[in-house]
Amino acid sequence: MIACQEGCTTRLLLVEHDGMLAAPVVETMRCAGHMINWARDRREAESSLCDGTTYDLIMLGLGLPGDEGLDLLNHYRRLGGRAPVIILTALDAVESRIGALNAGVDDYLIKPFDLDELTARISVLMRRRTGQAAGVYAHDGLLLNHVSHEATLHGAALDLLPREFTLLGPLIEEPERVFTHHDLLRKVYGLDDEIDSNAIEVHVHRLRQKIGAQRIVTVRGVGYRLRKIA
Repeated sequence: MIACQEGCTTRLLLVEHDGMLAAPVVETMRCAGHMINWARDRREAESSLCDGTTYDLIMLGLGLPGDEGLDLLNHYRRLGGRAPVIILTALDAVESRIGALNAGVDDYLIKPFDLDELTARISVLMRRRTGQAAGVYAHDGLLLNHVSHEATLHGAALDLLPREFTLLGPLIEEPERVFTHHDLLRKVYGLDDEIDSNAIEVHVHRLRQKIGAQRIVTVRGVGYRLRKIA
């Protein structure tokens, strides 16, 4: 049972044509203390985005006719819209995810989804946006939680070994920074650990197998950094 909270702190926009899906989302968000507007099609969505209201986060269903969902997102980003966007879709194909990521999506949920998970993801994105995420970091579908020692990729749990989890930490916390081999050694190993000369390369290789080889860039002669999938 959902326990409603007093006070609205975050303004959300839901763009979703399916009333059976939208109604429980709206109820859940209001009970979680959020203000939420529901747009049933692109026309209503554009009206909501242009009426002067500032939204903290947008939930965008891709079930709109044609490609209007992604078209709307592209248009919003071109106009300078910076609110985090969570895609809600039944499409699980890699091509669909890539198209959404290219359009500026911050997270991706496959229908049917758990409403508690949606609420949690909204909280993570909002803390990340305001710089208040205590031990929780997200980047391009990856989410790492230092408190629970869990990592996920597009909501699916990653089975990371302790060294792999520790290695991913600095990369996701500063995704634009290039970490040298020495930087990562200091992050992953203690002073008294016996370390093989190629230890970091081995951990990077194994981490790439689990999160996708293209996500970790080798900067020749310098080190490694995380990047978004193009």
